[in-house]
Amino acid sequence: MKSRKIMIIVASIAVLLSIGGCTVKHKDDTKQGKTIAASSTKDLKEDEETIKKKQLDYLKEHEQEIVDLVKAQNSKVESVQIDWDQTQWGDGGLTTPEYYMNVFGRINNIEESGWGVDIPINEDNTLNLDEMYVGSYIRVGGKLFD
Repeated sequence: MKSRKIMIIVASIAVLLSIGGCTVKHKDDTKQGKTIAASSTKDLKEDEETIKKKQLDYLKEHEQEIVDLVKAQNSKVESVQIDWDQTQWGDGGLTTPEYYMNVFGRINNIEESGWGVDIPINEDNTLNLDEMYVGSYIRVGGKLFD
């Protein structure tokens, strides 16, 4: 009877150790998976940042094309200021799943003025300047510029 109890206790301990070992092994695997996933996410983020920097640098080289587009909106526009710090990247939303770079600025050095230009991003991450358009018409003090 006593040896039967001992065998049951030993068997129970063996089962618990086996389950515990699997749990520890699973936790280690999960931690390693998180490290790999975090590393991949970090690399992807760095790649996105590199792409965005290249796109912004390219756009700065073609600044005059944006200036010309904004000036063409109204003959009273004498100068165009681009606020590069306000540049945004985004998608068109549910109805237009294309990606855009949004550039904003002012006109005629008027602090309360504003405009926005949207530039499509091609599948190869290049900018399509031929299809850029005014996304936010010129405004001064919140009203359309006449």
